[in-house]
Amino acid sequence: MNLFFDESGDFKAGVSMSQQGEAFQVEMPSGKRTKVRAKDVLLQFATPSPTEFMADAHAIAEEIDLDFLWEVAGQEEFGFAELGTEYFGHAPKPHEAAGLILRLHAAPIYFYKKGKGRYKAAPEASLKAALAGVEKKRQQALIQAQYVAELKAHRLPEAMRPLVRQLLFKPDKNSIEYKALDAACSELQIAPQRLMLAVGGIASAKELHFSKFLFESFPKGLAFPDITIPVLPDLPLADVQAFSIDDVTTTEIDDAMSVTRLPDGNVCIGIHIAAPGLGIKRDDALDAIARQRLSTVYMPGDKITMLPDELVDAFTLAEGKVCPALSLYVTLDPADWSMIVSETRAERVPIAANLRHNDLDAYVTEENLAADVGDYPYKDDISLLWKWAQVLEQGRMAKRESFGLRPEQNNRVDFNFYVENDVVSIQRRKRGAPLDKIVAELAILTNSSWGKLLHEHGVPGIYRAQGGGSGNGWAAKMQVRMQTHAAPHQGLGVDQYAWSTSPLRRYTDLVNQWQILACVDNGVTAQLVAPFKQRDADLFAIVSAFDAAYSAYAAFQADMERYWCLRWLSQEKGADETIKVEATVLKEEILRLTDIPLVIKLPGMPQVARGSQVRLDLLRWDEVDLTIEARLLDITQDASEMPQVELDEDMSEDLLEGDAEPVPDEQAAAEALQKPLEESLEKPASTAAPE
Repeated sequence: MNLFFDESGDFKAGVSMSQQGEAFQVEMPSGKRTKVRAKDVLLQFATPSPTEFMADAHAIAEEIDLDFLWEVAGQEEFGFAELGTEYFGHAPKPHEAAGLILRLHAAPIYFYKKGKGRYKAAPEASLKAALAGVEKKRQQALIQAQYVAELKAHRLPEAMRPLVRQLLFKPDKNSIEYKALDAACSELQIAPQRLMLAVGGIASAKELHFSKFLFESFPKGLAFPDITIPVLPDLPLADVQAFSIDDVTTTEIDDAMSVTRLPDGNVCIGIHIAAPGLGIKRDDALDAIARQRLSTVYMPGDKITMLPDELVDAFTLAEGKVCPALSLYVTLDPADWSMIVSETRAERVPIAANLRHNDLDAYVTEENLAADVGDYPYKDDISLLWKWAQVLEQGRMAKRESFGLRPEQNNRVDFNFYVENDVVSIQRRKRGAPLDKIVAELAILTNSSWGKLLHEHGVPGIYRAQGGGSGNGWAAKMQVRMQTHAAPHQGLGVDQYAWSTSPLRRYTDLVNQWQILACVDNGVTAQLVAPFKQRDADLFAIVSAFDAAYSAYAAFQADMERYWCLRWLSQEKGADETIKVEATVLKEEILRLTDIPLVIKLPGMPQVARGSQVRLDLLRWDEVDLTIEARLLDITQDASEMPQVELDEDMSEDLLEGDAEPVPDEQAAAEALQKPLEESLEKPASTAAPE
């Protein structure tokens, strides 16, 4: 006897060899024997053979019209044999019954299974809905197949064009667009980013990196809402002629300076900071814009400003304008550079000039200042400020030593990026040039002085502190942290340091400016009327949000600097297959190129001392994933034969990501971990992008 049976939803036929109780021993056409429970047997038949039987059953199943079968079935539950009599018009033969059950089982949207060989026809409304769903899936499958074909032909389907960033960075994996992209990538053996570049969904590798950042940090786009320029209070006019010193690309001019020689022989130095805090108020519409962005975002050749252009124009310290400013005046005795008195005022300041580094750097050198030679604007004022800046630096270095740190090292090199028409130039610039030092020392003095002012008035602010941190290891203890009360910044050599000199491009500085203005206007009662009171939860929230955003912005800037370094290599490569470069060993397999700030990892490199100079052959690099492959040619100078260079152990990953630079001693490594230019020059580290 032959049996037709159900094995977990799979219908089979075989020869019954024996029966023991409620189980049959069945031999399958393959020769394999299996045990079949009696309750799983649907039909018994003598002829034909199981193989022919199953072939006949499948043939019958293919001939059955499902719509007619559904009409014949009615709405009551039925057994397959009963329905067979109705459908065939006679008691079904075994192969007909088997064909019927195969058809019933293969059409779950038409017939619901109710038990072994028992079914119930789907209600008409449910059937129509299910059929509509099937048709929809069929149409989607056709569309998906069309999308795949277009992608494989390197054409971007129009329907996918507005979804490119979402498909790459946060896809809905159930969408037909993503399924098509995934299928095309699998067939072509290519990453989604590279396929989008190939089909024109993303214009370039630069656009890919920029789009990813915008998608994650600016999901609502870069447009500002319409704004109204605020009306400013009446302010006294300062009797000075101030000037600023910035890079040629700077547009957000936050700081300027003035020098006034007094009749008694003393000198009054003015440090003038743009004062958007006089117009923007806490929780108003302009504050909401600034607080959402928290900082200007910098990248080589471009930037995303924290404030709308028209608001920046209203407060930037532009040449020829009389600008609202918060000024710190310091009266000095030039005989010994002792500080006689200092004062902070809110006022209108005439800006006589915006001096630019590219015009002055060649003339304002230490040698020219020492010899008093050269002809350039504000020569006497710059000479006086240079002398005082050196005194300020010496005082900070003495303070650093009191904290147990060695003096800062000024033999490091910074790099400026300039991008025009997608062509990048990278310029080396030695740190500590006179103009840099003047701006840096005045900024540090101002941030320290205003931090002290807040502390003395009992008004909270946002401070940068370094030293005395918790954790194991020197680097952990020296990690820079943001907090709302005064504490030493040991790396800079000051007792407190509150970011206050860049309110047009950092939200923390704008917040501190509000607090400083409260102190200037209200004196001892400032803590009662300041926008933020002690232990204000919103102030802590600002610190946390700013820290997260600033880290994300810095990581993006580092990625874009790395991208432009690779672009620079492509420009320099020419017709040669490889390019030879000089590099410095930072740590084990980590090196940094000499001509550009590109840090690479060279697996398998021989162990040499840190600071060793080597020559590399750069084989290939990838602007999409920002990787580079190199080959060691030779070691040109072994640092083991020179004074040993120390580098903090925990810096290697930051160096690899381009977030820090090597320094000659472990104390100075703290400055590298916190992006020293942000603390000193008050400009974006390693980038000469428009400000």
